[in-house]
Amino acid sequence: MKKNNGQISRGRHVADYASAAVEQMEFYCASHPGSPSAVRRPQLFFRSELWIALLGPSMEEGIVGIGPTVAAALRAFDTQYLACLRPPREAIKSRRSFRSASMSAA
Repeated sequence: MKKNNGQISRGRHVADYASAAVEQMEFYCASHPGSPSAVRRPQLFFRSELWIALLGPSMEEGIVGIGPTVAAALRAFDTQYLACLRPPREAIKSRRSFRSASMSAA
């Protein structure tokens, strides 16, 4: 561990920060064992004062949750993950309309 003018070097600070993030993720996953975050274990990143939980090759192609804390990012990730599993509301409405029309024609 290097010290510069009595301060711990940036490398040590980053390692402590990463360790704390992993600990927070473990706590979240233990508290929400069936959640997409607990099951899929997205990668965590810290950018511009925000935490990013990412599952996939990139933010453009993956499932992403963003928040000011690790838990907030994981909650957002869970919401996005589950939203990807549900059909859009328009598809649900059109399916209901189709069923209603089919049943009334029969």
